[in-house]
Amino acid sequence: MRCPYCGHADTQVKDSRPTDDNSAIRRRRACPACSARFTTFERIQLRELVVVKKNGQRSPFDRDKLARSLIVACRKRPVDEERIERVVNSIQRRLESMGENEIPSNIVGEMVMEALQGLDKVAYIRFASVYKNFREIRDFENFVENITEPPKGDQNL
Repeated sequence: MRCPYCGHADTQVKDSRPTDDNSAIRRRRACPACSARFTTFERIQLRELVVVKKNGQRSPFDRDKLARSLIVACRKRPVDEERIERVVNSIQRRLESMGENEIPSNIVGEMVMEALQGLDKVAYIRFASVYKNFREIRDFENFVENITEPPKGDQNL
């Protein structure tokens, strides 16, 4: 593993342990050249996933991009990083278990929407505003009305 600080090609593993949810191995490493310490994570990858965007463009699935979008949606909300990591792991496992190498971007977006709806309503609305491309205040109003309406049959008048 190359040192991210000095670029030295051979670093030493000082400690290895599984993450809390056992989805990865966390390794503490040290660089013999500059003495810097850093952490790496080793994860199982079942298949190479490619995301097919609406315009037909294909790009490799980027787990970090998914995590960043969730972090942005959850910024300044009471959602800790561990919960976000579990959501990312869950979405990645679901995508890999679909059996397809090429995944339409709308499938990924809907999985994120579903996860955020159960995680934090404000983060859900933030993500939806970008994902569904809200243009006007009325778009927000319509969306919020649909998520705050009680289910049919539960209205006690």
